[in-house]
Amino acid sequence: MRSDPIKAALLLFVAVLVQSALFAPYHPFGGSADLVLVVLLSLALLRGAVFGAFAGFGTGLLIDTVNLDTLGSSSLLLTLAGFWIGRYGETTAFDRFHAPYTSVGVVTVAYTLGVLALRFVLGDSAPAGHVLAGLPFAALLNLVLTLPVYALVRRAFPPSEPGDRVHEVRVLG
Repeated sequence: MRSDPIKAALLLFVAVLVQSALFAPYHPFGGSADLVLVVLLSLALLRGAVFGAFAGFGTGLLIDTVNLDTLGSSSLLLTLAGFWIGRYGETTAFDRFHAPYTSVGVVTVAYTLGVLALRFVLGDSAPAGHVLAGLPFAALLNLVLTLPVYALVRRAFPPSEPGDRVHEVRVLG
């Protein structure tokens, strides 16, 4: 448990390198797989909201540095994604089969729309038509990546003890 931040940093660093070198230049049908997003969501789902938020912030800074993009834009979106999926993992049963797929599907769409909105607000060029046309294929590629990536992350970061986490939200009253 103490080595989790170091293992997560190394895993996310490798994911950023692989994303930048292999997946970023390849855009079949206008969409591209986002390995970093799938790895981050898998970590957040298994380790919780605070861990996901910190991992998202650091990963976003690394992505902005590697891509020479506006510093902090990816950090903002990945921090929100890591926090909310971590919260989803804390309040629902993260060990259910559909949890990683639901997380990746929803956040892929939300992240893409967030990138477009943030670029619009900052005054950067945002080719919305091109990005939205490739969104279904990007979501499909991310969902295909989810099975092997989540299995790898779950093996590297086994779930904590059953008594340590809340498995279901219960309504009182």
